[in-house]
Amino acid sequence: MAKFIINGGFPLRGAVRLGGAKNASSKLMIASLLAKGETRLLNLARIGDVAITKKMIESLGGKVSCHGERTSFIDATGIKNFQVSEEFAKESRMSTMFVSPLLSRFGQAILPLPGGDKIGLRPLERHFGGLEKLGAKIEFTNGCFRVSCRKLRGAHYCFDKNTHTGTETLIMAAVCAEGRTILENAAQEPEVDDLIKFLSKMGAKIRRSNRTITIDGVLQLHPAIHSVMPDRNEAVTYACAALGTKGDIIIENARKEHLGAFLEKFREINAGFEIADHGIRFFYKGDLVATKVITKPYPGFMTDWQPVWTALMTQAVGESTVIETIFPSRFVYVNYLIRMGAKIRFFNPKVRNPEKFYNFNLENDNPQNFHGLKIKGPQILSGIKVKIPDLRAGATLVLAALIAKGESLLTNVYQVDRGYENLDMHLMELGAEIKRV
Repeated sequence: MAKFIINGGFPLRGAVRLGGAKNASSKLMIASLLAKGETRLLNLARIGDVAITKKMIESLGGKVSCHGERTSFIDATGIKNFQVSEEFAKESRMSTMFVSPLLSRFGQAILPLPGGDKIGLRPLERHFGGLEKLGAKIEFTNGCFRVSCRKLRGAHYCFDKNTHTGTETLIMAAVCAEGRTILENAAQEPEVDDLIKFLSKMGAKIRRSNRTITIDGVLQLHPAIHSVMPDRNEAVTYACAALGTKGDIIIENARKEHLGAFLEKFREINAGFEIADHGIRFFYKGDLVATKVITKPYPGFMTDWQPVWTALMTQAVGESTVIETIFPSRFVYVNYLIRMGAKIRFFNPKVRNPEKFYNFNLENDNPQNFHGLKIKGPQILSGIKVKIPDLRAGATLVLAALIAKGESLLTNVYQVDRGYENLDMHLMELGAEIKRV
């Protein structure tokens, strides 16, 4: 099993170019199965989750071939199986996303419950409720769910709470449904709009007005060529690495419209950044100032940014606050930061309407979970030996190790590889002392 050995304390300087978005690449691969023929996806992320999605498509009878640095051709002509193997679901949360193309082709789909990061139960009823409104029948048995419907029909559906993958699942289901579908309180994340752009190139009829999406079903979709949007989570990770190590990094291909809430907080903490045609430069210009962050659905501060932001706030002057509202248990990494010397205190914020304030289902929350952090800084961090528990915690521990004095040993780096393209190589090119063993 691979591991990282990191000697921290060196400022990172240089430039790095973003790859395709993790939260878009796999979903666009799955969406390509809605058309018969060969689709070409450019700027596809070269990460573990994409490799797993490739295997899932091939297990169903499709073909995925690489052509060039980040280009894949996906031929769905040979899809002949409507059941996704349970072995893949243990590694990825993408398994449920196959429901729409399989229903479109076969009128049925058998799918295992998704795996992926251990950050709390995923509210799949937000997917199922919409599918049932479109006419699907859903049955659960032996850890899998079977979805069946001869022909989906358009419907009016309102999501109780924001759901990124739920919105994408229902969009994919509705594009080939009979009639018109209207989705209200739909997610606004840029990755959702990237999927809409791709499906529109394939012949889908989709219109968005803020959180309302209208889809007029078509008889069939055709293959298309599409370039995947850049990864905004990678951008935030490298930006925090620049600030945390007192460095200066240009992030090529970073888009300000994807990072609005993050850039707003960067201004608050006295961080340096410059926006240009080539991307965004992030640089240290003096002491960082403590601030408060509350994670929210787009256009708010993204939950995936919260762990690396917390690590960065260990270097800010004063007491920072971080409140997590999207997932009930996303503070797994915090005790590792405390072991490294961070002064972090858990707490639960007092809110008037928890049902409205939190995006997760309150009945899935554990009474022992905390949803807020108080971070005192700046603190000197020391190296650590630890097994990485999940993807975002992995990126956070890498960042903390780059900031820390001394050597850190991080095992189970497979979790980082799931979502970051050659993170260790890019960091070395920026001046980090990091070695993969």
